[in-house]
Amino acid sequence: MATNETEALAGVGISPVQTLPGTVRAATPGVKGFDANTVITPAIAKAFVDAGYKFAIRYVGRLTMANHDLTTKEALTILEAGLALMIVQHFKGEGWKPTAALGTQYGKNAGRFTKEIGVPAGVNVWCDLEGVAAGTPRQNVIDFCNNWHGKVSEAGYEPGLYVGFGPGLGPKALFEKLAFKHYWRAFNLNSDQVPAVRGVQLRQKTGKGTIGGLTTQVYDDDFTQTDALDGNAIWLAPD
Repeated sequence: MATNETEALAGVGISPVQTLPGTVRAATPGVKGFDANTVITPAIAKAFVDAGYKFAIRYVGRLTMANHDLTTKEALTILEAGLALMIVQHFKGEGWKPTAALGTQYGKNAGRFTKEIGVPAGVNVWCDLEGVAAGTPRQNVIDFCNNWHGKVSEAGYEPGLYVGFGPGLGPKALFEKLAFKHYWRAFNLNSDQVPAVRGVQLRQKTGKGTIGGLTTQVYDDDFTQTDALDGNAIWLAPD
């Protein structure tokens, strides 16, 4: 990335006026939540709660925060509605090329933006690994993931990996070569591509029907479970 672009990032973000309320704890297995790339208003949050949803996963940026990304105000809205909260970072787009440098940069920003929102330490922040360009060296993907993990961990959060179609690594490498202990399976991930040994703690499926005005093009369903090594996702639960 150009030097002037890097320098422009230094002033991005607003320090939180408060740390978000709630309890950081292991997610309850066997419950349904959703992830959405749009602002969750009080009316939308209530609609999801009324439909039986227990948690929400919202986005932070890679380089800057967009107007549809999570804010402190929205996070409070989610928690006050009775939904637990986790964070995921946008990925670069189909056909992108992971590198160690990008892992460091994106991971640092994921941790910084999450902290600026006021999310307390220990909550899962998820890296979106999908759509890797064909022919990308496997080591580049490994270095990206582990550098991202390191920076998010340094910021005080628990790194997780969302594994979608085209992750650039097979099941064995996803488990053996990466530092992650939390995995989230995308709706479009083939069953033979699930991380080996550990498995996943979140399963994504396409949403069913419009909820609170949000169509299935905007949100997906997610389901918690305990993985094969007795691990669970970690969320911020409302008080």
